[in-house]
Amino acid sequence: MNNAAAEMLASPATSARTRPLDGVRVLDLSRFIAGPFAGRLLADLGADVVKIEPPSGDVTRLFGVVRDGLSGLYFQQNAGKRNVSIDLKQPGAVELVAELAAHADVVIENFRPGVLDKLGLGYATLAAKNPRLIMLSISGFGQEGPEAQRQAYAPIIHAESGWVGRIGEMQGTPLCDSVMSFADSIAGLHGLIALLSALYQRTANGKGQHLDVAMLDSWLATDDYLHYLLDGAEKPVSQGGEVWDTQGGPLMLNRTLPHVWKLVRDTHGLAAEEPTGADLATKQRIRRAAIQRWMDSFETRDDLKRALEKADIAWGEVRTSQNLLDSPTVAARGVAVLVDDGAGGQRLVAQSPYRFSNAESGVRGGAPRRGQHNAEVLAEWAGLSATRIQELTGAQVLSAEVVGG
Repeated sequence: MNNAAAEMLASPATSARTRPLDGVRVLDLSRFIAGPFAGRLLADLGADVVKIEPPSGDVTRLFGVVRDGLSGLYFQQNAGKRNVSIDLKQPGAVELVAELAAHADVVIENFRPGVLDKLGLGYATLAAKNPRLIMLSISGFGQEGPEAQRQAYAPIIHAESGWVGRIGEMQGTPLCDSVMSFADSIAGLHGLIALLSALYQRTANGKGQHLDVAMLDSWLATDDYLHYLLDGAEKPVSQGGEVWDTQGGPLMLNRTLPHVWKLVRDTHGLAAEEPTGADLATKQRIRRAAIQRWMDSFETRDDLKRALEKADIAWGEVRTSQNLLDSPTVAARGVAVLVDDGAGGQRLVAQSPYRFSNAESGVRGGAPRRGQHNAEVLAEWAGLSATRIQELTGAQVLSAEVVGG
């Protein structure tokens, strides 16, 4: 990251404007990515999000760079939340979670269907005490159905959705997974939309409800190539961009070869010597070579970019982990924001993308330590006394992370 980019890194914004979800209480029982991501965004929008974490910790503590005991993925997914650590195996623990849910507007969970019901924390049980409660349940294959009980992680949905197979089919490459947990993030975003819709509906009818969001459903609903299959096509047609080697590094163009050829030819008078009666493969090879020579003819990379734009061809720098933060837009819009790391320093975290003209939003602080807010949350939400909280701690229902220990 260069100095200019570093200087433009934002800190969490502060202003007198309110956040859209100020006053909304969210009990986050979820783990890993999909549920915690939805909870993180709710916190950015102003909700008081309390993460319930077991003594063993969220599995995301194992992923990413660990600094002062907090991993990168855990920090990213839980920034701005509060944390209460409860051991559900201890007597009275389930009742304590139920008491918190009685004072919540929203519960988020992504256990396998039926797990919370067996614990006594299912929606029907919690809603009997809190009819306004909205519960978001994210699972791989839905709360009901022939495969509801299957284990589901992002790679499994990437395969089951046809995406992994499509990439191999269209690109002729070995089958492999993505380097990003797309299925988790997509399900988290669709879960967020469902939650916001349910909160809005509750303002009219005063009633809560249970939201069933499946990762597979979410992926397929977002797949802009699914129409090929729904319309009976044998296989999708590639309509994506293509990377070209240019001076100064590769550029992604938003057009496929036939479109690039036509636009460059018509705009810049490009010509290629094609043998009479040449087959399509030969024409494509000759045209590609002509485009490459044309690209190589420019004195500077900026000259080439201007020529592409004149031909109505959008371009994109093929950035890597080494130079992503050097993007002028990433820096100018504060996509990477510095927050307090809870250990006397600061740490970068990705900012939420929402920009309001008359409201505040964005990450409000770092990720919490396990059990950091046991006392204050239980007092604020459930009205528990300091004596009762001490009793729960002594009974090992509550625990807390020892920083530096």
